[in-house]
Amino acid sequence: MSLISTLCRPLLRLAMLIAAGLAPLAVMAQPAVQTPLPEPVAEQPGPQAGMPGQELLPQVLYGVLLAEIAGARGRMDVAVPVYLELVQLTRDVRVAQRATEVALYARRLDAAQQAAAVWAELDPESTEAKRVLAGTIGGQASAEQVAMRLAEALANSGARLPGDLLSLNRVLARMTDKAMVRQIIDRVTEPYLDYAEAHFARAHAAFAARDEAASLAALDQAIRLRPDWDQPVLLKAQIQHGTDPALAVRTLAGYLAEFPDNITVRRAYGRALVSTRQYEDARKAFEAVLVSEADDQSSRYAVAMIALEMGDLDAAEQQLDQLQSGGYPDKDAIELALGQVFEARGDEAGALAHYEAVAQSPRRERAQLQIVRMLAKGGAIDEARARLQALGDADGREEYILLEAQLLRDAGQLDAALQVADAGLKQVPESADLLYESAMLLERMGRIDAMEGRLRKLIALKPDYAHAYNALGYSLADRGMRLDEAERLIRKAVELSPGDAFILDSLGWVRFKQGHLDEARNILQKAYTLRSDPEIAAHLGEVIWTQGDRQAARETWQAAAQQHPDNAVLKAVMHRFGL
Repeated sequence: MSLISTLCRPLLRLAMLIAAGLAPLAVMAQPAVQTPLPEPVAEQPGPQAGMPGQELLPQVLYGVLLAEIAGARGRMDVAVPVYLELVQLTRDVRVAQRATEVALYARRLDAAQQAAAVWAELDPESTEAKRVLAGTIGGQASAEQVAMRLAEALANSGARLPGDLLSLNRVLARMTDKAMVRQIIDRVTEPYLDYAEAHFARAHAAFAARDEAASLAALDQAIRLRPDWDQPVLLKAQIQHGTDPALAVRTLAGYLAEFPDNITVRRAYGRALVSTRQYEDARKAFEAVLVSEADDQSSRYAVAMIALEMGDLDAAEQQLDQLQSGGYPDKDAIELALGQVFEARGDEAGALAHYEAVAQSPRRERAQLQIVRMLAKGGAIDEARARLQALGDADGREEYILLEAQLLRDAGQLDAALQVADAGLKQVPESADLLYESAMLLERMGRIDAMEGRLRKLIALKPDYAHAYNALGYSLADRGMRLDEAERLIRKAVELSPGDAFILDSLGWVRFKQGHLDEARNILQKAYTLRSDPEIAAHLGEVIWTQGDRQAARETWQAAAQQHPDNAVLKAVMHRFGL
C-alpha cells in the first residue's frame, strides 16, 4: 500500500469540505509547528501549453491535501515523500514543480533533484526547471556537468535572459565550493557579456569567493553598460564600505549626482554617511527621502536619531512624536529615544517615565542601563551600581563592566574605575572598549606612558578604531608633545571617521598648537557647527582670542556657558582668560 493510501483516509471528510468551499476555520487555523510552506507560484488558469489536463482523482486530491497540511504543520518528513509519490503517480508538470519547491524548502536536495528532473522532462522549454535542476545536482556533479545544464537553460531563455542571468547565484547558492560556483558562472556568462546582468552575476560570484578586486571590476562593467541601474552601485558601495567607508560614500554620491530621484540609493547614502559620522549630510539625505515618501517611517526614525545625535532635541522630539502618532511598530524604540531627548534636556522625571515605558527586551535592558547612567550622573553612584547589579550578572558582561567603570569615572573615583576596567580586561583581554576606557582613565590620572601603551595595543588590535588614534594624538597635542606625530594620528582618525565633531576638534587643536591659527579656527568652527559641545566651544574661543578678536571669543564662550553652565572645561578656560 502506498504512503498516500496509508495516510490520506482521515482526510476524506476534510477533502470533501474543501472541494465544496466549506472547510471549517478551526482546522485551518491550527498553529503550525514550524514556518509554513512557501506559497506556490501563481496557478495557471488552465493546463499549461502542451500539457494534458490532469483529472483530479480522489487519491491525488487526498495526497495534495495531506502534503500541504503536513508541510504547514512542519512535518516535512511527510510532505516531501508524499509529493514525490504524487509526481510519479500523476506525471503532471504542476505537481512536479510544487514538489520541487517543497523539497527545496525542506533542504532535501536529493528529493528536489528527483522532482526537478521530472519537471524538466515534462516541460523541456522551462528554463526555471533546468536551472533548479542544475543547482540541485551542484553538490554531486562536476563543474562541467552543472555548467552544461545552465548553459543550455540560458541559451533557451529568450526574453527572460536578463532575469535568468541574475538568478544564477541563487540557483547555485547551495554549493559550498564558492570557487567552483565562480568558475561555473564565469563560464556560462561568457556569451552574454554585452548584458550588465552577466557582469553583475560575475561580481556576486567573485564576492562570495572573497575576490573583492574582481568583484569591483565586474561591477564597474555592469555600471558602464547600465549606468542607471542601482543594484551594481549598491553592491559596489557595500564592498567598499568594508575597507574604505569614505569611498563608499563617494560612490553613492556620484550615482545620485546623475540620478537624484533614486530613493533606494539615497537611503543607502544616508546610512553610509551615518557610519562615517557625517551627521549633517546624513540628515539631509533622509530628509530628501521624506520629501518624496512622507510615509517612510524608517527614514523619519533615522532623521530623529540623527537630530538627537546632533543635539537638535526639538527636531528629534517632533519626529519621534510624529512616528508615535503614525503607529510606528517599534514602540519601545520611540520610548527609548524620547527618554534620551528628555534626559539631554535635564528633565530626569520625563526621561525616567519614557525609559520605564520600554516594555520588551533587549530595548528594556538598554533603557534600564540609561536609568543607571542617569542616577550616577545625579550623584547616586551607590544606587546606580546596585541597580546595575540587579539587572543581571554584571561581573560576567563586558557591557556591564564597561558601564560600571564609566560610572565610577564620572563620579571621580578613578582608582576604583581602573580596578574595575583592569579586572574586566583579565576576563576579556582583547576588549577594544575596555582598553579604550582604561587608557582614558590612565590619562586622567597622569599616567601618560601607560595610556599610550594601551592605545597602541588597541590600534594594533583594531586598526580601524578611530577614537584610539584621536585620543593618543589629542593627548600628545594638548601637552605640546611630538606635534607632528600627533597630527598624523589625528588625521588618520579623520580619515576613518571624517564627520566626527570631536575628532575634528582634535585636528583643529593640534593645528592651533602648531601655530596655524586660521586653519585651526576654520576646522573648529566646522566641528562646533556639527556639534555644539562646550569643550569644542572652549577650544574655538581660545583660538579666536589668540587671533586678537577677543569680543568674538567672549561671545563664543558665553553662548556655550548659557547652554552648559556646569561644564568644568569651559569654566576653566573662561577663568584663565579673566571671564
